[in-house]
Amino acid sequence: MTHSIDLNADLGEGFGPWSMGEDAALLKIVSTANIACGGHAGDPDTMFATLLAAGRGGVAVGAHPGYADLAGFGRRIIPMDVQAIERMVAAQIGALMGVAALAGVVPGHVKPHGALANLAADDAGVARAIARAVRAVSSDLAVLAISGTAMEPAARDAGLQVFSEVFADRAYRPDGRLVPRTAPGAVIHDPQVVTARMLAFLASGRMPVEGGGTIALAAQSICLHGDTPGAVQLARSLRAAVVAAGIAVAPFGRAGR
Repeated sequence: MTHSIDLNADLGEGFGPWSMGEDAALLKIVSTANIACGGHAGDPDTMFATLLAAGRGGVAVGAHPGYADLAGFGRRIIPMDVQAIERMVAAQIGALMGVAALAGVVPGHVKPHGALANLAADDAGVARAIARAVRAVSSDLAVLAISGTAMEPAARDAGLQVFSEVFADRAYRPDGRLVPRTAPGAVIHDPQVVTARMLAFLASGRMPVEGGGTIALAAQSICLHGDTPGAVQLARSLRAAVVAAGIAVAPFGRAGR
């Protein structure tokens, strides 16, 4: 059984007067916040407010770069060569680092978002480009990668610290990849189902997959999507169950294992 686990959420995903999710409530539940950097979502004011709130709550923070696609929320692949991806990711990380300096908060990691993260899961060239961008901005930044994907070895090969995540509210395919959001049952909304799946995973290291069966995955963090309907209830339920099982909730960079 795992002794401690991080709970992370993707936050700061509003833009201008438009807000997404219930960040204030989630910041009281999760231990790590991945903050949008102005690509798929976010702007300087939203970044600043989210960083301040996370800092006040003792929540660890990191950059959440994605495709510059506000209309598609970063969930569409934008054709780009790897050099352009590298520059885009570096620019977005730098934007968050600059705003974090104003907020007096120090980001500790980078987690790719949406379609960019899914592409990097299988495309080693894209994964290496992201890792190069992270290292160029700061070799002190860790990478939070989807468990069992090309992003993990790419970040390690770049000399970066790597932590891995699984998704509480997403269904998995037998190959360890996420079921596409367009498929029925891709997003799991029932808190009881989510909690049971995650407790079983933490006890066994095996994730249930569609069609039956399980796959072995390693993770130091569990992602709860802030834009999933009912995200706050789901997060509260999962955290309560994890703590009741005797597992500490702590940021992955600080968790004693």
